[in-house]
Amino acid sequence: MPTNLLSLFSIVDYLVAAIVLALPMARLPRAARTVGMLLATLAVIVHASLIFGMHRGGLDLHFFASLSLAGFGVAAMTLLVNLFRPVAALGVIVFPLAALLLGLDVFYAAPTVAQPMEWQIKLHASFALIAYSLLSIAAVLAILLALQERALRHRRLDSPLIRALPPLTLTESLLFRLIAAGFIFLTLTLLSGVLFVENLFAQHLAHKTILSIASWIVFGILLFGRWRWGWRGNRAVRLTLIGMIVLLLAYFGSKYVLELVLNRVG
Repeated sequence: MPTNLLSLFSIVDYLVAAIVLALPMARLPRAARTVGMLLATLAVIVHASLIFGMHRGGLDLHFFASLSLAGFGVAAMTLLVNLFRPVAALGVIVFPLAALLLGLDVFYAAPTVAQPMEWQIKLHASFALIAYSLLSIAAVLAILLALQERALRHRRLDSPLIRALPPLTLTESLLFRLIAAGFIFLTLTLLSGVLFVENLFAQHLAHKTILSIASWIVFGILLFGRWRWGWRGNRAVRLTLIGMIVLLLAYFGSKYVLELVLNRVG
């Protein structure tokens, strides 16, 4: 099947999955969650085949290809999270975003070629993808947690958001587990960068490295504050979002400037 048709299939599948997952919020059958997750699983499998099949197993890290790869990673991690803590609201947000990023790569971006790289760099990139995916879901969950707390404060106990999320304590517990796991993989990303990436502080990598370290510090402070002082609520939400924004700028901000503004390959 041609790449464009496969891409359309995956995009439509993502969108339908998000719609189906939103049905319980409208008081429609909760069995929709199972159907939605099955559709999303199929979309993720096709998305993966497109990412790796188009480049014969190579890893394309150009700007729009990286966005598509990140969308795939976050969508796949959302499926994994839902195996342990059913959070349909994550899929309602994440799957349309994955569809958008895939569409931009396939139908908007100029054709690119996967860059040849050694296994060490692939390992470094894999650590980065897992860290980004976990922390992205944590950021989405932090926003949902803030909305959930607001709904509870205003006694909107029957709101669609409350129905879509686990109890507040479980949502908060899941948030910090995701942050802890993401922090571990972000640490591995930085360590593998030191070990395997030459000229880590070269001109085109310095800002990426510095911002990644800054994000690591923010998440480290949050986890320490949680352990030492029991930080939660708005403070945890703010630090999670700050850390994620810095991490987003570290990778995609730098690649945007290098590739789309300066017309250089980052």
